[in-house]
Amino acid sequence: MKTARLKPADYLKKILTARVYDVAVESALEPAKALSRRLHNKVLLKREDQQPVFSFKLRGAYNKMAHLTPEQLKKGVICASAGNHAQGVALSAHKLGCRAVIVMPTTTPQLKVDAVKALGGEAVLFGDSYSDAYNHSLALQKKQGLTFVHPFDDPDVIAGQGTIAMEMLRQHQGPLDAVFVAIGGGGLISGVAAYIKAVRPEVKVIGVQMNDSNAMMQSIAAGKRVTLDDVGLFSDGTAVKLVGEETFRLTRALVDDFIAVDTDAVCAAIKDVFVDTRSIVEPAGALAVAAIKQYVAQHKTKGETYAAILCGANMNFDRLRFVAERAEVGEEREALFAVTIPEERGSFRRFCESIGSLPGGQRNVTEFNYRISDDRRAHVFVGLTTSAKGESAKIAASFKRQGFDAIDLTHDDLAQEHIRHMVGGHSSLAQDERLLRFVFPERPGALLKFLSLMRPNWNISLFHYRNQGADYGRILVGLQVPKADDKVFAKFLATLGYSYVEETRNPAYRMFLQA
Repeated sequence: MKTARLKPADYLKKILTARVYDVAVESALEPAKALSRRLHNKVLLKREDQQPVFSFKLRGAYNKMAHLTPEQLKKGVICASAGNHAQGVALSAHKLGCRAVIVMPTTTPQLKVDAVKALGGEAVLFGDSYSDAYNHSLALQKKQGLTFVHPFDDPDVIAGQGTIAMEMLRQHQGPLDAVFVAIGGGGLISGVAAYIKAVRPEVKVIGVQMNDSNAMMQSIAAGKRVTLDDVGLFSDGTAVKLVGEETFRLTRALVDDFIAVDTDAVCAAIKDVFVDTRSIVEPAGALAVAAIKQYVAQHKTKGETYAAILCGANMNFDRLRFVAERAEVGEEREALFAVTIPEERGSFRRFCESIGSLPGGQRNVTEFNYRISDDRRAHVFVGLTTSAKGESAKIAASFKRQGFDAIDLTHDDLAQEHIRHMVGGHSSLAQDERLLRFVFPERPGALLKFLSLMRPNWNISLFHYRNQGADYGRILVGLQVPKADDKVFAKFLATLGYSYVEETRNPAYRMFLQA
């Protein structure tokens, strides 16, 4: 799509006269107090997640559509979008009383598809990425005579997004060292940079991309637009294979620096935003916060002021499970280990007691997976809470000093994503095994109470526990109990006082775990 090459003064005028407030609100610029204390720098959050469609995208969409002729509006508009621009176009069309056809990748979260339909938009799902949807939308545009509303590569769209910077500089007139902006196709950062560099050129504008969706960074490095073969879809709002011509030109000329962040860092940033605002942003909305943390760690800054644009909050609820799991890794609040202990009675308890003497004080067990598989050695997959980055290596060394071989798996993707869920299986050594599901109180000492009440001749052949953040823990335990001890075992369960269900006859257990 060919776009006009406007001068900086032209963009400043377009931003100052942009029509966005028929649909958009002036979003708050709030201090992130907890994050600021942790980073020893002042962090401000531009709350674009508070817009009517939970994203900044309606600014540019409406500004573009408000400048169309009555004839164009009568025929209708079309756009391609991963979701947030789609909602902006749909809301704008509803406001202006025109038809809106929205072409979305098949990977778009259902939340965004439903939102477009609720606003009266006609959703068409096509392709695996924005670029696929874009090409399909151009074909539909030509066939149906619609006006294309580009999500980023259009001066009116860019100007609409630039009103965010206009608000920020009005809301915060004190020192501002840098503004961090997520980049997908480049419309947001182009508008923000155009305004900031015209009004306060000393303020740095820093672009942020996912390390697996960094089309703009690669394009800047190559000096020309680069098309990515594939893009990561975790941050679906910035998953763009090819940036715009005009956005590339503006970004190359105006943006000071770029930062790439990974999935774990973004998950940790989503948690940071939640701690300060009690709001949950989508991955694209947290990119800027993740970048601020990375920037501070790299440059060792103190006492500076940074602003992050929280550009969206259209998060699928079922993705929160993944985000919560990976946030602990991204912030290194959890360390994972493969620990080898002797396969002998009492060693399990001795290992649990050793956790209490690890460096750094009291640590909670976040995960504990084990299945008997060898008559000499036991391999345990264990997760522990940490209080600072870099502790996992010290913990592994401490385990070794206490006689337990330990492998640090904290940064092992295979262990993180798969192995932790696969510890177990059939075991010919698990004779006289009884399987029980327990509900333990989630407090220190609960497991040791269980172990201390066990008879010395009963062996733990299976153990599975994962902290789910509740006030109780669900634990699956396999115990080798001779049939002659049935009455004593029943007494043990009664004395223990924990709720339980025996699953020894469960067909799933017999199929997947029992030899």
